[in-house]
Amino acid sequence: MSATSYAVRDNLTMLRRSLLHARRYPSLTLNLLLTPVMLLLLFVYVFGDVMSAGMAGGHADRSDYLAYIVPGILLMTVGMTSLGTAVSVATDMTEGIIARFRTMAINRASVLIGHVIGSVIQTMLSLALILAIAVALGFRPDASPVQWLAAAGLMALVSLALTWIAVGIGLVSPNAEGASNLGMPLTMLPLLSSAFVPVNAMPDGFRWFAEYQPFSPAIETLRGLLTGSGAGTKDAVLAVAWSLGLSVLGYLWSKARFNREPNR
Repeated sequence: MSATSYAVRDNLTMLRRSLLHARRYPSLTLNLLLTPVMLLLLFVYVFGDVMSAGMAGGHADRSDYLAYIVPGILLMTVGMTSLGTAVSVATDMTEGIIARFRTMAINRASVLIGHVIGSVIQTMLSLALILAIAVALGFRPDASPVQWLAAAGLMALVSLALTWIAVGIGLVSPNAEGASNLGMPLTMLPLLSSAFVPVNAMPDGFRWFAEYQPFSPAIETLRGLLTGSGAGTKDAVLAVAWSLGLSVLGYLWSKARFNREPNR
């Protein structure tokens, strides 16, 4: 077998390990999914009429507000799931399994790649669940097949970017609790974006940050795709640029940290 074949085999082995771990310990994924589900229910049934009336100039339409917040909830789910990856990586580092992998004749990068691919797969399944809940609540997307493919690709790209950042967080954290704390920006940034209210409704001090931080362009692009209204070029370019940039940054950070990380 060639070196490439061995690397692919090792990546698939580590991916299988990641998926088996998620299947045997589903409580972490379920706990992370609880927050976006609760926020979806809260904003639809408690704040839905008030928020929709405020955004529509006094005309309350809960279904319109549901269509508005679903893209934000979906990308918040991406952030929540990636936080679980940070915790899993930190757990591996502290429990000694990484030290064992270092002594084995395996591709070193496969340890991280298995976590990343496994996390992206789990994230896409989680997004399907959240979307199903939203549809049950009355969300009716009006996307064409091409727009659905673009939306799925965008969510996968954002997931890849945040997962690589989460892997780096897990590697620099002293333990799983530290990884959970350091990864909080992944779950808090959507709250300072256009997920729940339009950016132009925010105070001047927050508007610029909310408009150009990674989540807002992705949310606006996803919103345009799911509603069938089309994604703005500026937001789409920013969303892809942020995702690719964070993917490269997270990969380089994680690789450098993993290669020099001492056994714990």
